[in-house]
Amino acid sequence: MSRIFERAQDVHIDNFQVFSGHSSAIPLEKLEVRIAAGAIHDSAERCDAPKCHPETRVAVQDDLYGWILDVDEQSENPRKMKWVTGPAGSGKTAVMGSLADRCAANGVLGATFFFASWSASIGRRRKTAFVTTITHQLALHREDLQTAISTAIEKSPGIFEKNLIVQMEILVLAPLREVARQSDGPGLRGAIIIDGLDECEAEQYHDTTSTGPRATPERTNAQDQLEILQVLQAASSDPSFPFRILIASRPERVFREFFDPERNPTLFAQKLDLNEDYNADKDITLFLEVRFNVIRRRYNLPSSWPSPGTIETLVENASGQFIYAATVIRVLDTDHQESPNALLEAILKMGAKVNSNPLKQLDMLYSHILESSPDPLLSVRWIRAIELLGFSRESCTFNINMLLRMDPEGNDAEHLLGNLHSLIQIPPPSNQETTRYNFYHKSLFDFLYHPDRCGKLHLDYDQDHMFVWDRLVRACIRGCDTQFAYPESFLEFLTDLPRHIIVSVGSANSTVLPTPASADWWVSSAIAHKRDEFLWSMFRNAHNSVRAASIFSQP
Repeated sequence: MSRIFERAQDVHIDNFQVFSGHSSAIPLEKLEVRIAAGAIHDSAERCDAPKCHPETRVAVQDDLYGWILDVDEQSENPRKMKWVTGPAGSGKTAVMGSLADRCAANGVLGATFFFASWSASIGRRRKTAFVTTITHQLALHREDLQTAISTAIEKSPGIFEKNLIVQMEILVLAPLREVARQSDGPGLRGAIIIDGLDECEAEQYHDTTSTGPRATPERTNAQDQLEILQVLQAASSDPSFPFRILIASRPERVFREFFDPERNPTLFAQKLDLNEDYNADKDITLFLEVRFNVIRRRYNLPSSWPSPGTIETLVENASGQFIYAATVIRVLDTDHQESPNALLEAILKMGAKVNSNPLKQLDMLYSHILESSPDPLLSVRWIRAIELLGFSRESCTFNINMLLRMDPEGNDAEHLLGNLHSLIQIPPPSNQETTRYNFYHKSLFDFLYHPDRCGKLHLDYDQDHMFVWDRLVRACIRGCDTQFAYPESFLEFLTDLPRHIIVSVGSANSTVLPTPASADWWVSSAIAHKRDEFLWSMFRNAHNSVRAASIFSQP
């Protein structure tokens, strides 16, 4: 080794490491950087994820846990895949999270992946890191499996750029076969739990802004969701694959067709529908009783509160949707301007206005909460803008507030969102520079994006982009003011922002126009913050749009 430094002078060495012999650490390190760590059931990102309240959903969890442990040795073709479904708010994620904890505690958890369309982590929203994340968790089970996976990565260094079916074969199935062939010990078993697959967004491999005969159509979410289903089906059909696969999703068409027993009568275990197969009323009653006791003690309410029949009415209103009961409790427990008794009376009065639509009660509750804001429509604009901007790396609460508020010195966020803590998790002021807004449930956006459900609170998709564009232009105009300096993190946010909105849509519908000075200020900021590659993309897209318009306008 001394020859390496022979005749060398003024050598400075940082983090020098010497590796001798074969090590599985290096391939596994390559694997680890390609996983979606936030998608794993016990990740820090999921610290506030819903879980089943103690003593609720016991029958559902017991049935699923029993199926996981069922060896099914009598069957030549054991059905290793099972679909858990139910509408929004029926508690799928809570059941899957609690079941994952139970499996982990008993040593029968293979791997988990919790998709989330609202997550700032792109790995939780798309398929790219799906197989690698499953592989990484499986590698932690046994040393022989870890070694087999490490060897597979060394032999196929380009595996991370392959499609999912190839990744599953090389990273999971081939190592499992190798372990099964060499091992004399107990076989692997347990569950691989996939939640929220219906929230997986499509990867786009081509420039979707191109026009003309060679333009590539945009991939749909359903295409990528189906790809994952097919990969899992292929894995479950392999005799060397020892795990049971649980997939939880809403009953979207791609899942209904894939798991249709008439199409595939022998491939899958019988589906479990949380809405049809289990009566959740008893569990919701228990949940409300426990939470009302907590609120009663906290606010020193009389033992007669709530009045007789109240819980029964709320259970009936919930129509089997846990999200309704959970939202009611958050309303009572987070609004400090009115007493819990007054809030509860207001919620109960809504019951007389609804029909038999099972989502109507939830819709009425969402409307009631949003209309408690001093400006409900502007609050909805903020909520939709927060979701739109949530994919930016710099979209902390502080930066979003600074962008959206009209007065740079004002406190629009508290004014508009202060009554909405039962819908949105708002970080305290001391944490807003490092913490994001978080919404309690995706069903809020199902409500807001459906005009028949949210009524006068509905906004067009184009208005979201126009609203953010207006705020961006105003922020750039103020940025030209030499007497005013934005924080560095906000400048990073501003220069990254146009990639998360459709600029052409926002600017076409806006009445706020950028000045030449403000446009120059933004471009200069983007270059200073190394956003030049995005500038090129913007100019290319604008060029393509102009070309397409000119071609279209020709006689």
